[in-house]
Amino acid sequence: MAEFLAKRDEFAAGQGLPAAVAHSPGASRQWVSDELTQSARTVADRSREAGDAWLQLVWQRSLLVIWTAFAALALGQIVTATGAGWTGARTSGLLAAFVVGSLLSVAARLHRSRGGLLAPLIGEDNRLSTSRAVATAWVLLVVFSVLVLALQLAWASSAADRDALIEGLDLAHGAGMLFVLALVCAIAVVVRRVVAVRVTGQRLQKIRADRPRLADLLCDDSGRGSFADVQYVLVSSVAAVFALVRLARRPEQLPDLPWGAALLVAVSAATYFAGKYAEGGRPIVLSVVRAREAGDLDAPIRTGDDIEIRGAGFVPPGAGTPDRLARMVVRFGAVHVHVPLIPVSGGFANPTDTALTVPVPVDVEAGPVNIQVVTASGMESNRCLIEVTD
Repeated sequence: MAEFLAKRDEFAAGQGLPAAVAHSPGASRQWVSDELTQSARTVADRSREAGDAWLQLVWQRSLLVIWTAFAALALGQIVTATGAGWTGARTSGLLAAFVVGSLLSVAARLHRSRGGLLAPLIGEDNRLSTSRAVATAWVLLVVFSVLVLALQLAWASSAADRDALIEGLDLAHGAGMLFVLALVCAIAVVVRRVVAVRVTGQRLQKIRADRPRLADLLCDDSGRGSFADVQYVLVSSVAAVFALVRLARRPEQLPDLPWGAALLVAVSAATYFAGKYAEGGRPIVLSVVRAREAGDLDAPIRTGDDIEIRGAGFVPPGAGTPDRLARMVVRFGAVHVHVPLIPVSGGFANPTDTALTVPVPVDVEAGPVNIQVVTASGMESNRCLIEVTD
């Protein structure tokens, strides 16, 4: 990456051009674009290899996280038992945590090539899914709560204690938490279906990431913070912490999550779903004009001229890397032209999300020509008719 950035800045400063193409602005621009494209593909290949290696190694870190959490729970139980005494509920909590941790460790081992515990959280675009992560957290919370009750019931000595534990599983106690569990699981399934339908219906552009990152839980595909994701994770986390506190205070029954908190999660989930449904869109060509350098005369579009295509959605979220920018194509009728990369200090002046500059190829015949942009995601824009003059 450092070599690529140095080469890009060198070309942006007008250095490193061979003498054979330095005399022609069009030839030098094409040569620079080809050189940067090859270097960008090399960087992308190394990044994908690093992502695959990272997934194979991260499962060991997930084991460390699991058993560190178990040790923290055991330490907390020991500290809080001082003065209050050790109870069967504390033993049940530790055993339940050990069982859940063991099951998660086995799952991480089986999916070690896909990131261990991250495997069920990774979406089809190779990013961590916010909806799956929230649903998984609530599933683990419910499983842990039921295990705590089951283990207490296993060694309850008196009939009154057993009846009280069975009564703790009544719907009156856990209705709020079960409602939230059903809701977040439904959101995880429905959001996946909505995204797939919108992608196949060419209403949403998705670019596969090189590897998943924890920031994916709070950001959109372009890496910017997403309000819908942040509020969903925040509200769900607060509600889950409240449920854990209720379980710690009343371990003989399911956490009685108040309906106020459950409805708060429902509002947050609805906001998240609405945000997912509203995002995205097709690339749109609004206009095509002849690019004019300083000192040039105004004239119609001819072959060899540069044209500027103005619109929106040309660079999908997550497609801002040079290798993906180089995949953008403009179709002049039956002729395909790759959009050249034009470097500037710190980035690229072409292409951008709202404008593309490409030369009109000599193979285009004079007359009306349809222009269409194909983005890095493979989605096609609308057609725009221009007139090419001899």
